[in-house]
Amino acid sequence: MITREIYLQKLRLLKNQDLIKVITGVRRSGKSTLLEAFRNELLKSGVGSENIVFFNFEERENIKFSDWATLYDEVLSKTNPNQKNYVFLDEVQLITGFEKLVDSLFVKKNIDLYITGSNAYLLSSELATLLTGRYLAINLHPFSFAEYTLAFPEEKNTDRLFRQFINNSTFPEAVNLSKAAPELVNDYLQSIYDTVVKKDIIKRHNLRKFDNLQRIIEFLFNSVGSLVSPTNIAEQLNKNSDKKISHNTIIKLIGYLTESYILYAAPRYDIKGKELLSTNEKYYMVDLGLRNITQTNQYDADLGHKLENVVYLELLRRGGKVFVGKNNDKEVDFIVQKANNEREYYQVAYTVNDEKTFEREVSSFRNIRDNYPKYLLTLDYDNVIVEGIQKKNVIDWLLEK
Repeated sequence: MITREIYLQKLRLLKNQDLIKVITGVRRSGKSTLLEAFRNELLKSGVGSENIVFFNFEERENIKFSDWATLYDEVLSKTNPNQKNYVFLDEVQLITGFEKLVDSLFVKKNIDLYITGSNAYLLSSELATLLTGRYLAINLHPFSFAEYTLAFPEEKNTDRLFRQFINNSTFPEAVNLSKAAPELVNDYLQSIYDTVVKKDIIKRHNLRKFDNLQRIIEFLFNSVGSLVSPTNIAEQLNKNSDKKISHNTIIKLIGYLTESYILYAAPRYDIKGKELLSTNEKYYMVDLGLRNITQTNQYDADLGHKLENVVYLELLRRGGKVFVGKNNDKEVDFIVQKANNEREYYQVAYTVNDEKTFEREVSSFRNIRDNYPKYLLTLDYDNVIVEGIQKKNVIDWLLEK
């Protein structure tokens, strides 16, 4: 089993803090495994098994808990009122009235509460309002490159391993399958895709037509790292098509896709004007391997945009809000707003070995008047500082501790 250290460390810091720990993320990204790993750490640290209550609501034996009140009584019956208890509720959104359950358990001073969910409904406006200031969300992604390398200890060539990483799936079980039965990986990814689309989107939102959603998914999967807007999506999809799709429908369906964590939106930020822009965003995939089941995805094709997708997800893992930057008439690939109100700027390119490409990438940083760090990430081998810009090999950067 690959240790998800970056997430375990967060849970260790949050242990016994007066907050609900909310672990979110796309289905099959490893939320249940993370909870189990943390539970095992608690046991090794001396917490008694009788002080740990664990429910996974996707398991058959827990279907009987159809309402929150019955489950609340069941949880309390398993806790010791005179000792600290650790309560884990996995996929809690499957319980009717789960908001009341979470709120009722949280007020118990002898309970340290951890919950997971596979779509943003878990932190919908109603629950977020109910629990304002009382929860901290940890968004779990499939394997990072550092985690991916742990799954292939026999492969010492990190360049070759990275090429494999950027072209294939990083879902934990898909990685396992790629070693044991690679011919089944796409079938597994198809099952994840179908479950997310059918359960988290179509069923939950009572969609009658699947065609429009499928068209938008394929368009956005094919537009990773490109600036798009509902207007130009509509123009492209309605071109030479009898099935017209409206601007408002596109906005709604994209919202459903980001709620299910299958896509992430990076809004644009005007560096000079110091404001968010309402037009054009970039969308990134939670797992690049999903492109293999929705379109013809050639190995080693579109590597620049794939690389950008990898960097975007890594920046999310490392913390902070990630935006696409606008600097006058130039685009900065990413601006990261850190919790301490500091910033980092990133440009991502496959290579900048020729002078013209290097100048294009570096020019995006010029006229940024602050002194926050600026990084140029490429697959070139040199790690140097040019004009105050730190040029780094992206593989080295991904493997930094």
